Amino acid sequence: MPISTHTHSTDILIIGAGLAGLLAATDLQASGFHPLVVDKGRGVGGRLASRRIGSATFDHGAQFITARTPRFAALLSEWKGLGLVTEWYRGNNQAHIHWRGVPSMTAVPKHLAKSLNVKLEMKLVVLKQEGSHWLAIFENGETIAANAVLLTAPVPQSLALLDAGGVALEASMREQLEAVEYEPCLAVMALLNGESNVPLPGFIRYDSGPVGWIADNQAKGISAVSAVTIHATPAFSLEHQDDDHQKMGQYLLEVAAPWLGSETAEFQVHAWRYARPRQAQDHPCLILNQSPLLLIAGDAFGGPRVEGAALSGWAAAEALKELHQH
Repeated sequence: MPISTHTHSTDILIIGAGLAGLLAATDLQASGFHPLVVDKGRGVGGRLASRRIGSATFDHGAQFITARTPRFAALLSEWKGLGLVTEWYRGNNQAHIHWRGVPSMTAVPKHLAKSLNVKLEMKLVVLKQEGSHWLAIFENGETIAANAVLLTAPVPQSLALLDAGGVALEASMREQLEAVEYEPCLAVMALLNGESNVPLPGFIRYDSGPVGWIADNQAKGISAVSAVTIHATPAFSLEHQDDDHQKMGQYLLEVAAPWLGSETAEFQVHAWRYARPRQAQDHPCLILNQSPLLLIAGDAFGGPRVEGAALSGWAAAEALKELHQH
């Protein structure tokens, strides 16, 4: 089938508009490529996620951003200059800054997406090889032909797409990808009737029990009114991720009650099935197929923090630039 008969064609198709995909696309575009980023969601950012309930704003995915490498530190400095991030608090080592998004975590991915070709609400159902190209088939009936593909969705989702398209991987590669495990996280967003008891700078870490983290979004500086985010521990989330979310949310609110300080006016629950990888792979990205090019990247490869997703996206962009012919 000739490439021109498809709904769209592109030199590089990037699956997933989280930080890895967006930074890879930014890098590739700056080098003269024309990447197209698609995501099944209604917004960009992946786990750099924020939500509004009434006049309350919640960061309900990644809670902060830190930097350990010079390149990512420089990018954070650039984002600070653009007013996209600001310091939230410093760790025990006073040099280790924890940054938050301005006005919330989605500010960063929204900014990156502005200068990119991004298509949202595009759920990929099949990825298959068609001659010297990849053919991506979406739930809405659209098709995209691409010279190269970069997968940045959670690894189990990427494997399911490849299986649906009959894409065979080397046995060792397949084994490596199947071994990638993620921790889930049940996140509760609660609008409070009054101020919380969470001390400044606005978070509590639990050492035991079902609750792992509570953040006061008002103290953090992102919510106009009193609003907390509660993250359940990986163990509790894994045990209860398929249970009634409202019941689980109610239970977690009861556990967190001493820190809430007032009644809950309203709450919502979001289940992150792939909240963070249990351990990073040895390589920041993997080349799954040489011709046509197929790569996989994301925080499972670059490391579990926000920075890990960035490093993986950059590594994938470098590999694509090196291997892809203009």
